Amino acid sequence: MTARPANAHQARLLRLLRDGGPNSRAQLGDQVDLSRSKLAVEVDRLLETGLVVADGLAASRGGRRSHNIRLAPALRFLGVDIGATSVDVAVTNAELEVLGHLNHPMDVREGPVAVFEQVLAMAAKLRASGLAEGFDGAGIGVPGPVRFPEGVPVAPPIMPGWDGFPVREALSQELGCPVMVDNDVNLMAMGEQHAGVARSVNDFLCVKIGTGIGCGIVVGGDVYRGTTGSAGDIGHIQVDPAGHACACGNKGCLEAHFSGAALARDAEDAARSGHSPELAARLEAAGRLTAADVAGAAAAGDATSLELIREGGNRVGQVIAGLVSFFNPGLVVIGGGVTGLGHTLLASVRTQVYRRSLPLATGNLPIVLGELGPAAGVIGAARLISDHLFSPV
Repeated sequence: MTARPANAHQARLLRLLRDGGPNSRAQLGDQVDLSRSKLAVEVDRLLETGLVVADGLAASRGGRRSHNIRLAPALRFLGVDIGATSVDVAVTNAELEVLGHLNHPMDVREGPVAVFEQVLAMAAKLRASGLAEGFDGAGIGVPGPVRFPEGVPVAPPIMPGWDGFPVREALSQELGCPVMVDNDVNLMAMGEQHAGVARSVNDFLCVKIGTGIGCGIVVGGDVYRGTTGSAGDIGHIQVDPAGHACACGNKGCLEAHFSGAALARDAEDAARSGHSPELAARLEAAGRLTAADVAGAAAAGDATSLELIREGGNRVGQVIAGLVSFFNPGLVVIGGGVTGLGHTLLASVRTQVYRRSLPLATGNLPIVLGELGPAAGVIGAARLISDHLFSPV
């Protein structure tokens, strides 16, 4: 993709076509503040660039039928979501529909070189399957703070060896296309905003509970990243001054008390202490426990597992209640690997938020699980790079 929109009007038209799919000139005219003649000029210029193509005649609205316009069908974006323990890579078309999606276990602590070798191998596999001849752009999510203008991770607590690594520059050279980099929870929020539960909400929080805990903050439809890229790092809000040591060096952080790793630790303690025969049996069979084991044990009626989930949900709800009082969002989305714990977790979070926050902030506040699961991150990554490419040069 070498062409870019020449002005804000063209950028607006491209994003409308991305978010709404093929549309007629007349319908596009209803959504932009342009005269009919000016709209015709801008659409014709976009047709000349090859970014959009004619797509047949639209349904009649009375009088002469308008032509449909759509984004070029050959455009392809690569979405990469690097988590703490796995990598998701997907190819989308220009409307951000996922055409192919691969997942591979990968420990982010192996470092950027090993992780990106895996990412490139997965991208090559998707390309070889015939989904894409090449990529017009790529979005990358990483599980830590990112200095957004440069596309560089900054002091990420669970990513040794990544601090200052030139992710955007390195991958752009390897893939031969523009690359944008952001925190993984910001991309989850963008994915849910584009195709998930937050489609009609401009101000919302998206909380990701996995190996770590983070929060995507969307204000007026745009992600808020903060001055240095660390906005939303709620996993390191203290919930217990005398609590567990955290990877960040402090004590009592939310992440140290309820995340995938913290839940596995507490479950293994319960199994070894004899408090849960169900967890003990799972530990003996597998040699270790995960959040999925706790979810399975809870589903089987294990009281200890249910209590671990409730306690964790109370901790998360305590923090979210403070965020709700401060930010007054229109929606709170809960996502990430630990959401396999389902409605027991959600009920505990809701109880704390509705109890602790003022009624004015919570009276019409939905707190829901994300709709997209692992696809949220890769769709958000594709949205990130398309936002960049569908902006004026």
